[in-house]
Amino acid sequence: MAWVAAGMTTIGFIGSGNIGGTVARLAVAAGYDVVVSNSRGPETLQDLVGELGPKARAATAAEAAAAGDIVVVSVPFKAYQAVPAGPLSGKAVIDTNNYYPQRDGQFAELDDASATSSELLQRHLAGAQVVKVFNNIYSKHLASLPRPSGADDRTALPIAGDDAAAKGTVVEFLDAIGYDAVDVGTLADGWRFQPDKPAYGPPYGSFSDPAGTPADAETVRTAVAKAHR
Repeated sequence: MAWVAAGMTTIGFIGSGNIGGTVARLAVAAGYDVVVSNSRGPETLQDLVGELGPKARAATAAEAAAAGDIVVVSVPFKAYQAVPAGPLSGKAVIDTNNYYPQRDGQFAELDDASATSSELLQRHLAGAQVVKVFNNIYSKHLASLPRPSGADDRTALPIAGDDAAAKGTVVEFLDAIGYDAVDVGTLADGWRFQPDKPAYGPPYGSFSDPAGTPADAETVRTAVAKAHR
């Protein structure tokens, strides 16, 4: 994997479950420092920190938000308004979340498609720059599919965001941890790789196969293009 550039060294995590924990492992492997948090308190993350090693520490959500040069938000969507907004101001924030009504309850703006889940997070984090990524891939596939830059079997992930500079920062991070990026557009376009869309899951193989299947940028673009409301 690529090693991180000077000046962009710490990734904060608000939520450290299947996706957040996997991204943290990839980040440490790529040379980043990480600060992990969850809703239950730093003391519940000691096993993860022990696995990640000396480049990781556990903290509160507010501390992780303040510490990260990039911050990954990976909490159940229904909890998005609990994400601390103040310390995220001016930062690129990676949104891994999906809206599952059976878990999250009903959100009218999402049910009538007048907004996407990432747009609602962006409204809450008014001073941050939200970029949607990691929401469409199974955590075990995310762990198994990283490849070095330029590899023939490198996998791509779709991203969406309203701020070009933030998207550029996230593309660099993805490259460092072993992935290419496919820019799908703005946060309003994020529905194209949400649950039940062709780009959600299938490009990377079956859930029954933890190794997954590499999916290059063209494969991902094709899946995204098949999305319909």
